[in-house]
Amino acid sequence: MIDYDGLLAQACEQACLDDYGDERFLQPLSELVHSINEEARLSPAGMIGAEQRLLSNLVTRLNVEASFNRNPEIEDEIVDVAAVIVGLPRTGTTMLHRVLSSDPQFLFPTFYESRFPSAPLDWDYSGEDPRVSWIEAEIKAILDASPELASVHPWQAKGAEEEVMMLENSFFSTVPEAYYRVPRYSQWLDQHDNRPGYEYLERMLKLLQWQKRKAGSTATRWLLKTPHHLHHMDILLSVFPGAKIIQTHRDPLQTIPSLVSFNRYLFGLGSEQVDLPELAKHWSAKFAAGMRKTLAVRDKQPERFIDVDYRDTVRDPQQVIESIYSAIGLQLTDQARQAMDQWRQDNPRDARPPHEYTMDEFGFTEQQLADQFKEYRERYVD
Repeated sequence: MIDYDGLLAQACEQACLDDYGDERFLQPLSELVHSINEEARLSPAGMIGAEQRLLSNLVTRLNVEASFNRNPEIEDEIVDVAAVIVGLPRTGTTMLHRVLSSDPQFLFPTFYESRFPSAPLDWDYSGEDPRVSWIEAEIKAILDASPELASVHPWQAKGAEEEVMMLENSFFSTVPEAYYRVPRYSQWLDQHDNRPGYEYLERMLKLLQWQKRKAGSTATRWLLKTPHHLHHMDILLSVFPGAKIIQTHRDPLQTIPSLVSFNRYLFGLGSEQVDLPELAKHWSAKFAAGMRKTLAVRDKQPERFIDVDYRDTVRDPQQVIESIYSAIGLQLTDQARQAMDQWRQDNPRDARPPHEYTMDEFGFTEQQLADQFKEYRERYVD
């Protein structure tokens, strides 16, 4: 069992710090700890892993505040988000994010930065970032434990990655739901205002921006990406008022079963048992609800959205990219084109094993998914 009070104290002891900053994280942390203890069905090793993950999140919070306290000029950083890639999972968001992030005019969180937003307090920003080796070790441990995950997602320490792991440090995040059975925590998130998480995300982006400049970056505009934002599109647009939303589209009958297959492998890292129909029901319902919220926001602010069909990213990726740049008002330079072409050449999908699954093994039917995503499919799926 995870001891909530002991966890907070242990993080302070480990970091030799005691300032957690904004205390609005405490209630969702408490809900998550209770949910893991009572509902997650973790193995003994899985429970230890969950505790260590929470401890890591808390140590990160302490280090983030220490960075701000030691370098108050970080507060003056202005976070300018040019675009956020958002779509149902498995709609090509990762590929699009990594292709576009090849353009040197964009700032973006790498995998190691998203997982560990605060650089070591004593690092002088010369040489290899110490966090790279941390995340490489973590990735190796994950893939050693579940090799199937290599077929689902390209695990690259320095590759552009979702900021949902940064949200995890606020405990307003769907990351725990991807690894554990935590229905109480999931319900709490759905029923409470998630603005504290997004405000903390902006704070971490300020820190990352300051760190990147210390390391020599001259880029000024952020490119973000995560399907998580479908659940809170109104908050995202409020916290980052200058951002355009690049929404990727693909039939949920193809994407939702793929998502559940991904999550079963993540669950398998620490769970004693994985109820596949229950897992499928959770994620299909969650993203159906999130999509309905996003459609409602789109109706009010249609000018903020850019639509990208997954099939077009496969058939004519260059035309898709040119359309995106035109919509967000940025110049697509020859240097950026060459970098994107090189990324596609270096990262072919067939270099990874195929991701194999069937709809039936999760208890899905085509009619069920078609009904859940009816409004979305009528608007965006041929």
